[in-house]
Amino acid sequence: MRQSLGTRAARHLVLIVGAVVVVVPFLWMFTTSLLSRAETYTNTSILPTSWHWENYVKAWQAAPFAQYYLNSIVMTVAIVIGHLVLDALAAYAFARLRFPLRNTLFVLLLAMLLIPTFVTVIPAYAIVADLGWIDSYAGLIVPRLADVFGIILLRQYFSTIPVELEDAARIDGCSRVGTFFRIIVPLSTPAFATLAIFSFLFAWNDFLWPLLVTNTDEFRTIQIGLSSFVGRYGTSWNYLMAGTLTATIPAIVVFLVFQRALVRGISTTGLKD
Repeated sequence: MRQSLGTRAARHLVLIVGAVVVVVPFLWMFTTSLLSRAETYTNTSILPTSWHWENYVKAWQAAPFAQYYLNSIVMTVAIVIGHLVLDALAAYAFARLRFPLRNTLFVLLLAMLLIPTFVTVIPAYAIVADLGWIDSYAGLIVPRLADVFGIILLRQYFSTIPVELEDAARIDGCSRVGTFFRIIVPLSTPAFATLAIFSFLFAWNDFLWPLLVTNTDEFRTIQIGLSSFVGRYGTSWNYLMAGTLTATIPAIVVFLVFQRALVRGISTTGLKD
């Protein structure tokens, strides 16, 4: 009993330390967002000496953040939908269909995860520029509608679903498309939720690609907009933290809402080859 209690106490201590490490940066970001610009360089206490809630209003008005938010929402929703639809169709083909060189193509797909993103940025940008998609939603969305990680994740999860369920449906007259939407998709909710969270975080927090394919405020995203608080001779840390905290809230909300499905999806994916 003593050993069990000691092990449990040690486990909780590690979890508490980990929670503190995660929460402290957010706490610092929140307190800094309420300081005046002078206090960001002189204040030595954890809490502000004066609370400047107007920093959030000024940060919002410093740049067209409403347009930035709209662009981020449109881009993120479109990318998440694209990942859920296109990745699922490709994953189902690798998991269930029999076609020549299926295993070879899947190994090549796995090998693509080893290629750094920066290697593919220049060719992708050249293609987008040739198509005239610079400063457009098409340039932000279309090149990232499918994802190798999502295909592999869903393929591994689909492989854990018994084939007998689909065979029974096919005997009853259900088509291949029908079995996918009526059996595979409902049974794969945890995997889809996991992919949706990862896709949302990937798209919402992306900085490099929107920076390359947008030149005007009409199509810039919230992450690009935050750079407006970084000047040549200094950084408005209070406004930057206010804008960053505002931009972080959607990601936190999505994670909290879908965290149970995320844990289920990660723990059950890949249990069967």
